[in-house]
Amino acid sequence: MSQDIAEIPDWDLVERAKNGEMRAFEELLRRYQTPVVHFCQRMIGSLQDAEDVAQECFVRLYRVLPQLKPKAKFTTVLFGIARNLTLNAIRDAERRGRSKTFSLAGDLEKGEWYLPDERQDPRRTAEMGELDEKIQRSLLALAPEHREVILLREVEQMDYEEIARVTGTLVGTVKSRLSRAREQLRLRLMELGGNEP
Repeated sequence: MSQDIAEIPDWDLVERAKNGEMRAFEELLRRYQTPVVHFCQRMIGSLQDAEDVAQECFVRLYRVLPQLKPKAKFTTVLFGIARNLTLNAIRDAERRGRSKTFSLAGDLEKGEWYLPDERQDPRRTAEMGELDEKIQRSLLALAPEHREVILLREVEQMDYEEIARVTGTLVGTVKSRLSRAREQLRLRLMELGGNEP
C-alpha cells in the first residue's frame, strides 16, 4: 500500500475493508475503538459492559460492511450502531432489574476519565475525580434519550444534523432534548454539590 493507512479517509477504508483488506478494518477499529467505548461507558455506566457493547458494535459494523454507503459521515453510521446497542443494553439491564453501576475508582486509576496534570497537587487531582464522579452520576440520572444527545454533542462534538441522523429524530427534537438534558444535568450537579457545567 503506497499511501500511509493512517491518512486514508474513513469511507475509503470501508471500501477497502469490503474488498477483504483487513488492515483497513483494523485502522477503523484503531481510530474509533476508544471514542466508542467512552460513549458506551457514559451511556451505560459500566466500563466492562461498555467494552462488551463496543466490541459488538464493531462486530456488527463488520457484518454490515457490504451494505454501507457513504451517505453520511462514517462516525454518524458508527455511533448510530453504538447508540442502538447501548439502548438495548440499558433496556436489558432494566428488565433484569440490574441497577446502573460503575466503578469510577478503577477507571480513574487507569486514567481513562481524565489525565491529571502532574504539576497539580493531590488535592486538586482528588477534586477533579470527585467532580467527574458527580458528572457521571448526573449523566446516569438522565433519561437515555437525553443522555445520548448530550454525549454526542458535548463529547463527540457532532452537529445537530449528525445527532438527528444517529438518533433517528428531527433536528428540532435534538435541540429540545439537548436543552432539557443540559438543564437536568445542571440541576442534578447542583443537588450533588458540584459546579455547574
